[in-house]
Amino acid sequence: MTYTQTWWKDASVYQIWPASYKDSNGDGVGDIPGIISTLDYVKNLGIDVIWLSPAYDSPQDDMGYDISDYESVYPKYGTMEDMDQLIKECHDRGMKLILDLVINHTSDQHQWFKESRSSKDDPKRDWYIWKKPRYDAEGNRQPPNNWGSYFSGSAWKYDEATDEYYLHLFAESQPDLNWENEETRKAIYKSALSFWFEKGVDGFRIDTAGMYSKVQSFPDAPIVYAELDYQPCKLYHQGGPRIHEFHKEMFAQVTSKYDVMTVGEVGHSSREDALKYVSAAEKEMNMMFLFDVVEVGCQVEDRFRYKGYKLPDLKKAIQTMSAFAEGTDAWATCYLENHDQPRCISRFGDSSSKWRVKSGKLLATMLTILTGTVFIYQGQELGMVNVPRSWDISEYLDINTVNYYKEYVRVNGEKDLDTLMDNINLLARDHARTPVQWDSSANGGFSTGKPWMRTNDNFEEINAASQVNDPDSLYNFYKKALQVRKEYKDLFIYGKFEILDFDNEKTFTIVKTAGSHKAYAVMNFTNEAVPFEADFEGKATLILANENDVKESTLGPWESRVYLIEN
Repeated sequence: MTYTQTWWKDASVYQIWPASYKDSNGDGVGDIPGIISTLDYVKNLGIDVIWLSPAYDSPQDDMGYDISDYESVYPKYGTMEDMDQLIKECHDRGMKLILDLVINHTSDQHQWFKESRSSKDDPKRDWYIWKKPRYDAEGNRQPPNNWGSYFSGSAWKYDEATDEYYLHLFAESQPDLNWENEETRKAIYKSALSFWFEKGVDGFRIDTAGMYSKVQSFPDAPIVYAELDYQPCKLYHQGGPRIHEFHKEMFAQVTSKYDVMTVGEVGHSSREDALKYVSAAEKEMNMMFLFDVVEVGCQVEDRFRYKGYKLPDLKKAIQTMSAFAEGTDAWATCYLENHDQPRCISRFGDSSSKWRVKSGKLLATMLTILTGTVFIYQGQELGMVNVPRSWDISEYLDINTVNYYKEYVRVNGEKDLDTLMDNINLLARDHARTPVQWDSSANGGFSTGKPWMRTNDNFEEINAASQVNDPDSLYNFYKKALQVRKEYKDLFIYGKFEILDFDNEKTFTIVKTAGSHKAYAVMNFTNEAVPFEADFEGKATLILANENDVKESTLGPWESRVYLIEN
């Protein structure tokens, strides 16, 4: 099957997480005028679409994913005039802008929830999910079931005023909306989607896109972790009974009226289930993020229970991410970083000063030859890496990390705390949230004031100013790789994907084909030289390489090459 080509498939997308991107006024927090000041830098990289993480008004308990007003801008990020200007400036440069759509939950400071919690008789009471307490044999009040929050503890919060609990799959300050209520859905579509489409926004990344439909009997979840009171409950809220009905309704009533892109954060999914969301015939979303790559080596229920992985595990995950839509009318995404993930060089490459740039170029090579729409996260193009292991838990600010650490110590005390900190240093969301390193001045040029989060210690070594005009920099390698991707888009964006050396634990060889055209990519995922024997026939032209001195029969440490094959 040949894919239909369209702008959102061809696009290279750059994610901006506003708090840590660029501060224009010295208050230590990134802002929209700061973003506008860097648009030429982003455009020069070869970017077509900017995805802006939540910039709506919010108490910022979960860095903007707790929205108190869908139709206002968080004051520290700027004004609605600034947002209008950002839309215009992107469009003036031939780029598009998509926003984050957070509609599984709101902030508890949203007017809807304030009314909902005001009394059991309030017209908006049913806009959120309220349940009566349970009582145990001793007469103690308990939550309605044993569901655990993604941010530790119970997924239910007791509200004394009305003697009921509300559901929050994330923070206590993020109550889940009740999608069973049609009036609620219509209000969401109007306030969170149509309002921004009318302003000229070009689409949305849809947060937690598989979660809005809960199993309405709200049963107890199976016991997975005996030592914990509250259990993983994905079984009852991921891909729930009406989720596809809700997405179809949202498409029919709103999204289909505009030429926009939608990408859903769905996570782990079988191929069969994934196609239900993103098959073009289903009319739900254009594409989705699968978590197979970014969570390789982790337990699905708990990323900090890390078991590690070998290269064949990564290959399998890459294949799932990039090839799941092959032969269908669906579409894939390819990414290695986002605001919820650590830095890819620390995760999949080698962050030592010796191999950081070269392994970063290898990862850029791998990413940009994959089938699907490509996503790059701020600072990824510079080779920003995880924070040093020497930082203690007090430097980590993300609610997920902080709550997890507290709960771990409560249950386990000091036992294996070093192992937990090793895992936090590898996997925490905080690593993507340190300020972007623009130059070698104080705070990496992010802000003239004290940044809201500590800048990574390596900003003098890793920053944009030192790379933009350096032809050998990682930034310019990403620029070249994105150019190659577009020049041969039939192969790299739309081509068929095949892994040749699945069981090899050192090298990763990918063949891309499109009709009679073929590309051959080989990557050495070790810091030692390995033998190389080309297993292709025909004239081979090297079109992308991270090594100037290419040796015919040897791959150097972290070396990557992409050949165009002509028969």
